[in-house]
Amino acid sequence: MDIGIHPTVVVMGVSGSGKTTVGGILANQLGVPFADADDFHTPELKAKMAAGRPLTDSDRWPWLARLADWLRGEPEGAVLACSALRHSYRDVLRTASDKLCFLHLAGSAEVVTVRVGHRLNHYMPASLVDSQYATLEPLGPDEFGMAIDFTLPPEQIVEQFLKEVEPR
Repeated sequence: MDIGIHPTVVVMGVSGSGKTTVGGILANQLGVPFADADDFHTPELKAKMAAGRPLTDSDRWPWLARLADWLRGEPEGAVLACSALRHSYRDVLRTASDKLCFLHLAGSAEVVTVRVGHRLNHYMPASLVDSQYATLEPLGPDEFGMAIDFTLPPEQIVEQFLKEVEPR
């Protein structure tokens, strides 16, 4: 795989899969800006999730549009940590760059539930993990990217991804 001279990567997966950690390391290695999609949620949506209510598609569309706008504003490349759970959500993000590549951090719900349960000061409760897995659509054959086991050390995930995609 080759993501070209302006790497734009979405590190995707369910909450607790390690998107922010891996995304920060990847952005640093690529020398591009990094953003966490959680920072683009409105206070109302964060409160909704904190109350244990999963987001609906109507909640997500404006958020995804803000994320695509941010990616468009980074023409030299960027890394975005974003759940991007459905193909249709990824379609919105793909409007931002024809070089968009996905790194899906994949693994078991049991591991994620433990991770999310140990988080401090985060609005996403462990009770919503099952709803994230119910929504998740793995990358399809028409989508540019790859899945890597999120239980690997973050540095190893980034190394494996970069070996596979070989950004120039």
